[in-house]
Amino acid sequence: MTRFKSGVPPLGIGASLFLFGTASISLVLVTQYLIPFLSGVTGQEYILFWFLGAGLCIFAPFLIVAQYLLHQEGKALNHKVWKGRLRFRSLSISDWFWGIGGIVTISLVTAGIIYLFQTIFGEINLHPPFMAFEPLTPGRYWLLAVWFPFWILNIMGEEILWRGVILPRQEAQFGRWAWLVNALGWLLFHLAFGVELLITLLPILFIVPYIVQRRKNTWLGVLIHAGLNGPGFIAIAFDLL
Repeated sequence: MTRFKSGVPPLGIGASLFLFGTASISLVLVTQYLIPFLSGVTGQEYILFWFLGAGLCIFAPFLIVAQYLLHQEGKALNHKVWKGRLRFRSLSISDWFWGIGGIVTISLVTAGIIYLFQTIFGEINLHPPFMAFEPLTPGRYWLLAVWFPFWILNIMGEEILWRGVILPRQEAQFGRWAWLVNALGWLLFHLAFGVELLITLLPILFIVPYIVQRRKNTWLGVLIHAGLNGPGFIAIAFDLL
């Protein structure tokens, strides 16, 4: 196997486009066809099949793809690879500063974008049909038991693949601008979310790859991604937003 100075093989535009593009198409198929079909057949609300469909058909396969790409590099997933190649390293005080600062910055910029949109265009729809649901009532609290494993799989599936496996390979190809290529790929993956929601996601889509590359620590992607995604869902689920 060819050895590279960075320890990982570079990943160019074509391969990056293929990986993010294939994931994007898969997400479109799940959200536009699979979820409506399953909801129509069972009579259950869309959000249930967003958890099940995206979890099993998108984010779980991300872990398989990540393992395959590591195998292509001649690596097996173990503690050394987890901390070294995938860069899941202990968070330093500086890392915590960057992580919490990232959460605060993304929250403020996102709130500013939403306020600006509402001022200019009035009400905007931030809930695609496949994610729309009424606030939870006591008889529907069981959905939280479905959401929680989905949330873990969503965050870890994306961060292991996009930031753990792919970003270091993009760094080997694009150097200091790898985060931007990673961010554009992540944006491509989210096209199924629709234009309005996608625009409000721009802060997290670009800031997370930047911070992870800057600090060389994939746990920061997990921290920021989970720290925004989880509380955000809970707030919507209990009608706090």
